[in-house]
Amino acid sequence: MIGERLKRARAASGLSMADLGSQAGVSPNMIKKYEHDDSMPSSGVLIAMSKALGVRTEYFFRPNVVQLRGVEYRKKASTSKKILNKLTADVLDQAERWFELRNLWPEFPMPEFSAPDNLPAVRAFDDIEDIALAVRQNWRLGIDAISDLIGLLESHGILVITTDSEHADKIDGLQASVEGIPVVVVSTAWPGCRQRFTLAHELGHLILHDLLPSDMDEEKACNRFAGAFLYPRDSLVASLGHERHGLNWKELHLLKHEFGISMSAIMYRCKDLGILNETVYKRLRIEFTQNGWSKQEPGEPYPKEHTLLFEQLVYRGAGEGILSDSKAAELLKMSSYDFRKSKMMAS
Repeated sequence: MIGERLKRARAASGLSMADLGSQAGVSPNMIKKYEHDDSMPSSGVLIAMSKALGVRTEYFFRPNVVQLRGVEYRKKASTSKKILNKLTADVLDQAERWFELRNLWPEFPMPEFSAPDNLPAVRAFDDIEDIALAVRQNWRLGIDAISDLIGLLESHGILVITTDSEHADKIDGLQASVEGIPVVVVSTAWPGCRQRFTLAHELGHLILHDLLPSDMDEEKACNRFAGAFLYPRDSLVASLGHERHGLNWKELHLLKHEFGISMSAIMYRCKDLGILNETVYKRLRIEFTQNGWSKQEPGEPYPKEHTLLFEQLVYRGAGEGILSDSKAAELLKMSSYDFRKSKMMAS
């Protein structure tokens, strides 16, 4: 039955029952019956609804219905339930395609996520520096900049979903799990630095959740982890020295593009590590605000990150005969003709 999928697709599109019914040529009450599985649309109505909702008809008959577990939105207070429903519907659609692809593989080439063993205890915020360094060492990253954070997380079993929803600016992050696999969501509309800090912050939740004392603010702890993971203490000291009485915006801009972390976050790291004292930090923040840099930092923005793993695995599966061309096209939300054409262009 198609009811649950129809509800999700309608939530993602933002259409009311009346809007969808008007485009499909049926009454709002019929849409309600379809969503409650009290009635089944004809093929003509199904095609019309697919067109109105921007999905293929195969979407309604996809065998996998996944559930997001432990959903945690880092959202703004003004974010409405309707907006959250649209975002969730988009994430669910992508997650379902991921898991359909996963279930078609004899052995899916993506590891299970597990936090490193024997991480040091956390008693104060400064201890989180050692946690971030321990994760880096376990993942053999050293203290150098991480060029592809999405690829790194995916290689360690974290499913990263990028959404192009126009409402993604209403949240600061989303973390959930599907069948025990951690899922992190970022927006394609965010600047690269914001994407990366959000990804590192959500990694912090996965790593720190059971390590923090009960009186420690987990959000602040994860912010500290994100900064330390993206720009390790030793690298920061090597770049800026042990103590500074000021920072030039051009210097910050160059470091931003080296480590993929915003200028504001670098300044905050400097305060956390005692490189800037409170007075100097406040003066720099005032200068930033007066120049309008708190909303848009000067210079070229850091490039956005993209996830390529899903598309790559679909083409790999088709090439190895695990997927038919029609199934691969469905997973990529394109026509079979366009999929075959794309394969020819790549060959």
